[in-house]
Amino acid sequence: MNLYPYLVLGGFCVACTLVALSGALFPPGEWYERLAKPSWTPPNWVFGPVWTVLYVMIAVSGWLVWRDSGFSGARTAFFIYGVQLVLNGLWSAIFFGMKRPGLAILDVVALWLSIVATIVAFLPHSPLAAWLLVPYLAWVTLATALNISVWRLNAASAEARG
Repeated sequence: MNLYPYLVLGGFCVACTLVALSGALFPPGEWYERLAKPSWTPPNWVFGPVWTVLYVMIAVSGWLVWRDSGFSGARTAFFIYGVQLVLNGLWSAIFFGMKRPGLAILDVVALWLSIVATIVAFLPHSPLAAWLLVPYLAWVTLATALNISVWRLNAASAEARG
């Protein structure tokens, strides 16, 4: 039995876990609780389970492309994939760590665009891999709207100007 494909899958899971650690290193905290938020803000307990499922899907998506094309056969697609992972990890540091919702908008818009680019780049290699990223895009669309709304609702506050 060849274990190498499963080791690569583990590597994708580790990469996504490292990105997810940004959320643990920069949790919302008291500052975020004090901010005005739109009525449609999901409850705090939703974020952990949703992101866990999404990170698994992101990891499996990358693995499927690797399995079908290898790293060298999908070099550009994996570059874009890496960019979206970096942008994903930066968002928590900017929004919660630096307390800069305005600056975080730039990051989340770039993240959204990089997810779209990843979907497009993954499609020729593995349609399933591309489709696995669609819920991620949907969630980041909601996160973008939420980020913009929080920034606008708190624009008069020096804490939330970003």
